[in-house]
Amino acid sequence: MTPNWRSLLFVPATAERFIAKAHTRGADAIILDLEDSIPPDSKDAARNALAAAAPRVSQSGADVIVRINRPLELALPDIAAAIAAGATGLILPKVMGPEHIRLLSEVVATREAAHNIPIGRTRFLALAETAASLPHLYAIAAADPRMAALAVGAEDLATEFGGIPSADSMYVWAMHCIAAARSANILPMGSLGALAQIDDLDAYRAALTRAKNLGFATASCIHPAHVPIINEIYGATPAELDRARRLIAAFDDALSKGLGAVAFEGAMIDLPIVERAKRLLARATRG
Repeated sequence: MTPNWRSLLFVPATAERFIAKAHTRGADAIILDLEDSIPPDSKDAARNALAAAAPRVSQSGADVIVRINRPLELALPDIAAAIAAGATGLILPKVMGPEHIRLLSEVVATREAAHNIPIGRTRFLALAETAASLPHLYAIAAADPRMAALAVGAEDLATEFGGIPSADSMYVWAMHCIAAARSANILPMGSLGALAQIDDLDAYRAALTRAKNLGFATASCIHPAHVPIINEIYGATPAELDRARRLIAAFDDALSKGLGAVAFEGAMIDLPIVERAKRLLARATRG
C-alpha cells in the first residue's frame, strides 16, 4: 500500500536540539539524515545515533525514514543501522538506475531477516540527482515493490546543468518525475520551491500550490515552518472532504441507474473526477 505522506521533515541524526522537538512538528514522517547534513568525519557518530533517535522522533506517530549515503562503503552500514533502529523507510540518494534499487533491496531484505522483520516492510524513496539517472526515471519508479516515492533533486541537478534550481529549470524533469511515479503507482515527491526558503512563506506556499496542481503528492522540507504549509496544501480541508464524499455518493447513485456521468453542483462528473475524490479521501487517513 502506498503511504499517505504529506510532509517529511529532515533532521540531522546527530542534532540533539532538533531531535528533541521533531515529534512536535506535525510531520507525517521524520527523515533522520546521514547524508548531506552530516560532515564526513561524523558519519559513524550519526549512524550510531539512530537507535536512540528513532523512537524519540516517532513518539507522536510519525514514520521514521533514514536518508543513507550513496557510496556503498557507507550505504551498507547505514542500512544495517537504520533497519536495526526500526526505520520503516530509506531515502536513496543519487540513484543510478533500476539495478541500483534492486541491489539495495537485496541488502535490506538480508537485514530485515536478521531482525525478524517481514521482508518488504522497509520502503524506498528514491532521489534522482544526476543527469545520467534522468533517462531511467520510469524504470527507477517501477524497479522494486519497496518503491514508495520518487523525486528529482533540484540542487544537485542544477549544479550538473550549470544552472540554478528553480521552477523553470526543473519543470521538465518535475513532470517526468510525476508521470513516472504515477505510472508505477507511487508518490511523486516535490515542491518546485526552494527547500531552504524560510523568509517568504507566502512564496513557498504559492510554489507548493503550483506543485500540487501539477500532480505532486508529498514534499520534504528542512525547516519546521514548512510543515504546516505542506500539510495544508497536500492535505484536505473538512469542506473538501465533505464535497468528495457527496460527489462519490452522487456518482455511485448514477451508476446504480446505469449512468456513466452525472451532474453535480453545476458540473458534469465522470470516472476520472471521482477517482481524484477517492484519492483525496484516502490521503485524509494516513497509513
